[in-house]
This record gives sequence, structure tokens and C-alpha cells, in this order.
Amino acid sequence: MLCPHETLDQTRDAFRWQIPDRYNLGVDICDRHAATQPDATAIINVAADGNSTHHSFAELRRMSNQYAHVLGGVAQPGDRIAVLLPQCVQTAAAHIAITKMGCIALPLFTLFGPDALLHRMRDSGACAVITDAVGARLLGRLRDELPALIAVYSIDGPTSGALDLPALCASQPSDFTPVDTHADDPAILIYTSGTTGAPKGALHAHRVLLGHLPGVEMSHDFFPQAGDLIWTPADWAWIGGLLDVLMPALHHGVPVVACRFRKFTGRAAFDLIRSQGIRNAFLPPTALKMMRLETPAAPVPMRSVASGGETLGKELIAWGQQVFGTTINEFYGQTECNMIISSCAALEPAEPGIMGFAVPGHVVEVLDDAGQPCATDAEGNIAVRAPDPVMFLEYWNRPDATAGKFITANGHDWLLTGDRGAKTPTGRIRFIGRDDDIISSGGYRIGPAEIEDCLLTHPAVQMAGVVGQPDPLRGTIVAAFIQLAPGEQPSDALADEIGAHVKTRLAAYEYPRVIRFVQDMPLTTTGKIIRADLRARAACTATQ
Repeated sequence: MLCPHETLDQTRDAFRWQIPDRYNLGVDICDRHAATQPDATAIINVAADGNSTHHSFAELRRMSNQYAHVLGGVAQPGDRIAVLLPQCVQTAAAHIAITKMGCIALPLFTLFGPDALLHRMRDSGACAVITDAVGARLLGRLRDELPALIAVYSIDGPTSGALDLPALCASQPSDFTPVDTHADDPAILIYTSGTTGAPKGALHAHRVLLGHLPGVEMSHDFFPQAGDLIWTPADWAWIGGLLDVLMPALHHGVPVVACRFRKFTGRAAFDLIRSQGIRNAFLPPTALKMMRLETPAAPVPMRSVASGGETLGKELIAWGQQVFGTTINEFYGQTECNMIISSCAALEPAEPGIMGFAVPGHVVEVLDDAGQPCATDAEGNIAVRAPDPVMFLEYWNRPDATAGKFITANGHDWLLTGDRGAKTPTGRIRFIGRDDDIISSGGYRIGPAEIEDCLLTHPAVQMAGVVGQPDPLRGTIVAAFIQLAPGEQPSDALADEIGAHVKTRLAAYEYPRVIRFVQDMPLTTTGKIIRADLRARAACTATQ
């Protein structure tokens, strides 16, 4: 656990990893607490009508043990078992059961279409799925193309093409002996969001949870504290929901709010925070931007708010301070190696637009193309020194891609994130962009993040995506795709105004020479802008 000291350097110097040789993730986040505080609340299920149900650690242990007995009829340690469910207590129980069995959990997003599901199920070779009636119907249309799939279990009872999981559990014992796993044994197979090509399965060990803890604790101003209660709108199928919120909170015995919104809105989010007394939240930038559009008349105080996935600008940081009464701590990571950089307002004031410091326990550097540390403020590759407890084991069935993720330099192995950044004079790391997102225009190298942040300070802009567009004179010019705030109408005059807004606040070479208004921004299912889609649109425009 991360213990606070007066300065970040003192906090970092005092931190030591404590990774046991034998460790099981499911036992850690459930059975350990069920043995000492069985009646403590683990999950608060909030239904669409606002009614909530509290579920204890003892209940979570019983449910997960019965799941494990049922799944044991079709799966052995090392087998992949998918979880296709929204945020709910059954989702938590499924992951706990699978990891206690020594199997590998495959989280799947409920909004995936058939192609996305088919790719992940077929690539992983999953032998079973825990889902609901909706997921069972969707999977039923794919069964003929999934020869490894033995059984589909539905939490909603009898469903065509699926087994009745509650009925099967009713006859199972409430005790189960977990597999004695090594900390490095595989536990979770979570696919990347696919911003750069087909999604790849990042295989993580049981220790990945322990690797996340200092980053979670830092981004939430030394989580946990008495009375903490955490929630995120990020689906538990993604690393941001599963390993930044659900599992770390359960590790610490902190209750987690599970909520299925019919549709996410800023008002619904604020209402949930108020009604449940939520003190801590991971709110992705997309959610924050939507909440900003429905800013409540009175503040909604919280103890901590963390955000990651896209960089935050001054506008959102200032808005968060006003509305939540706390500084939004920005963090950084990726599916393969998450929660490695974070700000922490409890230790150091935030620098808007700067991700933060390397989290204690992780060695993060900005390296040049030769593998040497870059000078201060010089652009380079964001890299993490291996080994590291939070680092993935491998890409599933992709040894070539795994090898390509690492380099050896300065006597150490380094994982290359594929992102570009620079280290500031204060030691923080500034995000510039993915390697393939950098815009080379007229001899300048331009990162999209700073321009997008600036665009968001214009009152007419709700969301912005910036890419390079081919240009015969400059090679590439900056093109901005703008989703306007409600009530705003696109026009040439507004485009000129927005362009001038950037030109007067950043450098002249950075302002968008092309502005296109779009109805909807192309986003991954985790809320990240798909710049590859925008680049394709820009290239098409350039050739017309």
C-alpha cells in the first residue's frame, strides 16, 4: 500500500513492492474479506429505477464458489472463460470464480457487435461464457463459428441456447477450494481497444492487480480512506473499469457502486453520485465532457476524481475543481501496462495538460530512437522498465507482436508504449500523442493533444479530434474534426472563429487550417477518439 509522505520523492523512496510467490486474485478480492468481515458491503447494485441492493463479501464468496463448481464441469485451469455482462454483482462473482479456478477471465463488452465478439471469442478459444439473456441471443447466432465454445450460461434463467445458471448453482455447495496459483500464472485476457489495427489479447497474470494498486492509490489522493465509496461509468469489461476501480476497491474492502444506465447522461451521473453518496470516481474525459454540458447549479462534492484515456486540459481541470471541490487527478497507462503515471493533488499541485509523475514502483522514461534518455522537454518514446508487476505477460497467440513491444537498452529491458511524450523540468511526463498520431507539418512535429485541449476551451466545441491531412505544400496540415455543443450550428464564420481561437493561444503553425464539423465523433467503446478513422476522412478530402 502506498503510504503518504510530505513529498513525492519521499513517498517514492519509501515504497517497496510486496508480491508474494503464491497469489490468487479472486481469493484476494473476495475470500480474504469474507473470512474477516463477511457482512461488509462489497457491491451496491443500482437498478435503472434507482433502487439499490447491497451485497456482502460473504454473498460474493458463496455466489462465486457456486459459479466455480458449475464452470468446473466444462473448464480446467488455464482455459478461457468469457464474461459478457454489464456492471452488476454477477459480473464481479464471475471474475472471482474464474480466477479462483485458475482459469483465465475474458471480459467482453455488452455493446460489442457480432464481429467484435466473434474475433475475441475465436481468437481466445474460450470454452464457456457467463452472460444474460441479451448476450445469449447474440452468441446463439455465432455458435457455429465457435468450435471451442462448450457452454453458454445465462444469469437470467432459462434462455434459448443457454443454460440456466441460477438453477445450476442452486444444487452446488457454497464452499470451494481455490487453485493454489503462482503470482505469475495467467488470470485475465483483455483485448486492446483497437485504435491501431485489430484488437490484440493482452494476457495478464494474477499479480496485475497488485501492480495497479499504487497508481490507483495515488490517483485517488491515497485511496482508501474512511468512508470511501467508488464508482465509474467505464464498463467493467475494460481495464479502466475492471482493474482501475472494481478489483482494487474490493482488494481494499471498499464498496463499489454498480449501475446500468439506460443511457449515460451528465444529469444521470450527478444524480447517482448524490443519491448514493459516492466519494470517489474514475471519470473518463468523454464522461467529464458530457457532465460539463449539464453542470449542476450547486457543487457535488467528492473526495477524489481520477481520469485517464485522453489528456485533460485547463478547462476540465478548472471545471472539476469548481464542481467536485477537488482536483481531477490525471493518470496514464494502456491495456498492456496500466496505471504507471499519475498526478496526485494531495502531494503536488496539478499541471493541466501534463499527465503526471511516474507512479512509485514503476520506472518510466522518455527514450530516443536509440534507447537513450531524452533531454528535458525533448520528444521521445514513453517506455517502462521491465520487469514490472503491472506489465502484461504476452499478446495471446502473437509472439511477434510481443517481441516488438520490447527493446533492450542501457542494460535493461523496456516496454515501448507506442506513445510519444516529453519529460518536463519538474519530472512530470507530458503526453504528445501516439507515434502514428504525430503530425509533421512544414518541418514542425505537432501532437494532437494540445490542440484538442485548446479547442475544448471554445464554448461552441463539445468534442474535438485532430489529425494530419496531406497537403502538397507543407506535406501535412492540421485538420480538426469538431462536434459542436448542443444549440450550436456549423458555419464558415464559426470555423474561422474556432481556428483563430487556437492560433492566438498556441503557435501559428499549430492552428487547424481545415475544420470539419461532424455529428458524432468516432470513438472506441472505451471512449477514445479513433484518429485512424479521422485520418482516413482527411485523406479522402485531400484527394477530392
